[in-house]
Amino acid sequence: MDARAIIAKLRRKQVPDAAELRWFAQGLADGTVSDAQAGAFAMAVCMGDLGETGRGALTMAMRDSGDVLTWDLDGPVIDKHSTGGVGDCVSLLLAPALAACGGCVPMISGRGLGHTGGTLDKLEAIPGVSTGISEGRLGEIMSHVGCAIVGATAEIAPADKRLYAIRDVTATVESLDLITASILSKKLAVSPDALVLDVKVGSGAFMKTREQAAALARALVGAANAAGCRTSAVVSDMNQPLAPALGNALEVAEIMTALTGRLDGPLVRLSAALGGVLLVGAGLADDVQDGADRIVAAIRDGRAAERFGRMIAAQGGPLAFVEDWQRFLPEANVIREVAAREDGHVTGIDGEALGLAVVALGGGRQVESDVVDPAVGLSGLVRLGDKVARGQPLAVIHAAREDAAQRAEATVRAAIAIGARPAAVPDLIHERID
Repeated sequence: MDARAIIAKLRRKQVPDAAELRWFAQGLADGTVSDAQAGAFAMAVCMGDLGETGRGALTMAMRDSGDVLTWDLDGPVIDKHSTGGVGDCVSLLLAPALAACGGCVPMISGRGLGHTGGTLDKLEAIPGVSTGISEGRLGEIMSHVGCAIVGATAEIAPADKRLYAIRDVTATVESLDLITASILSKKLAVSPDALVLDVKVGSGAFMKTREQAAALARALVGAANAAGCRTSAVVSDMNQPLAPALGNALEVAEIMTALTGRLDGPLVRLSAALGGVLLVGAGLADDVQDGADRIVAAIRDGRAAERFGRMIAAQGGPLAFVEDWQRFLPEANVIREVAAREDGHVTGIDGEALGLAVVALGGGRQVESDVVDPAVGLSGLVRLGDKVARGQPLAVIHAAREDAAQRAEATVRAAIAIGARPAAVPDLIHERID
């Protein structure tokens, strides 16, 4: 095997075989492949098309570059992944609800990327919570709690960790083959029995069109099912934030509001839809509606909140977080409303601009070494189709300093369009791909 020969093959629009892709992935993990060769490989893949077979082979090669977890648990191992959006805190709600319904949910999640928030950053807004959990400790939490949300260890898909960093600086992020292999190499390393993928589309998502989102969903579902994991995808709308809050502690507050009684709104509806698909795949529900009903019931009767509290405590957080969560979450120094300047209807929301506003406030990272401020962000966001009157709040800004709040206000005003006539509100779920 030789890196140059594999890269040359890709340059000629030929697909390397599974053995060649395994060798290259292992070379990424152990350093045999140089940064220059990794960059050339990424560019060659980006400029070509591995096809379904090659895409699946690359996914498995990257998964097998590190540890593949095994389990001895009482229920099926199930997992969920989102391609990223704004106000998307579904994982924090869905993981404990699934555990309350009999699933085992060892969820390996990520940090904020670009304008989108990261599940690990949100969870770490709770004082004391650690997401850097060893594989041994993860097994203990799963045995006693049934769910955990953690970061990938250095031993999980190391080839992806190396290649992802190189893709980020070589303009090769937007490749269907590389995105599929990156997402699934980490998810399949957890050895789930069933997986559901939430592929976002719209102004606040990476995929801006239905065609792009559907293509990614089909690629992910095809590769995961070929690997032996029963997988479905849901294409969901991200033309507005999912929850009416953006920012780490503010999104945790939305989760706690849902867990402790507020069952209306798109956050719970999407969680139930995704959970319903997953429970059917795991054999824990008769059909998708039955599964969705089970998720809602687990939230309504408090079982999901109880699991969430146990998970928080097991990962180092406060023992009484669920009972007194408002006391533990940090608050920003500056809180101000953004009032509407005219009467009308909300006709458009630029989710990406709002996400970047939260990053600028300190709620995300502009460079990898940035320290995230968990308290900042936006809350009380209006939704598409809402009728607003002059002086009514469009959003509430939470900032560390007055000058940062002023800059965020200008961005929020530009991101929310007000018109004279009501706009059509897109469906929350566009399609499901099995």
